[in-house]
Amino acid sequence: MLIPKPLNNKTKALIAIAFTGWLVLLACSVNVKDHDGGQNAKVEIETPVGGIHVSEDVDVRDTGLAVYPGARRKEKTREDDEKSANVNISSSFFGVKVAAIEFESDDSPDKVISFYKDQLKKYGHVVQCRTKKHAADLKVSLADEKGDGSREVSCEGDSGTVVELKVGTESNQHLVSVEPEGKGSDFALVYIQTRGKEGAI
Repeated sequence: MLIPKPLNNKTKALIAIAFTGWLVLLACSVNVKDHDGGQNAKVEIETPVGGIHVSEDVDVRDTGLAVYPGARRKEKTREDDEKSANVNISSSFFGVKVAAIEFESDDSPDKVISFYKDQLKKYGHVVQCRTKKHAADLKVSLADEKGDGSREVSCEGDSGTVVELKVGTESNQHLVSVEPEGKGSDFALVYIQTRGKEGAI
């Protein structure tokens, strides 16, 4: 239930298939490492106009948030159930960067939510939403000349057991998604940044 799940086997295959023909024409390289020493899956695609890098190797510092005290990184329950993702897409047309990690804690969702409300304040006004599943209320836009990405994050709905805390704009946002799990919590830390033709990530 990580936000998002870009590294399952189907996704890796689709990325490779979608770009293979184009890459051959452009004399580009595709490097897909299913699992590096049984650890991290990686997809790397290089072209003259940009590249795509997808990995399960994520440093929590890339999310801009601290780990809740005593929390543990969530373990996979099956092969295609990744609990972390580091995605970087860069081209002359647009760019997207995503860092996401899922954790679990024995503490209640209320305690985790309170901790991250305080953490997120350093980035601006914190919006609290309720959803039925992780990432159900996530909206992302490119930062471009039209200014679409400058819209502040907001809630589309307000029902469900999952609490999403978010701050920033649709092109540069931090998000924490917290879900009850037994007597404890399952939560994900996510950072998403985009750009249009201009700018850097």
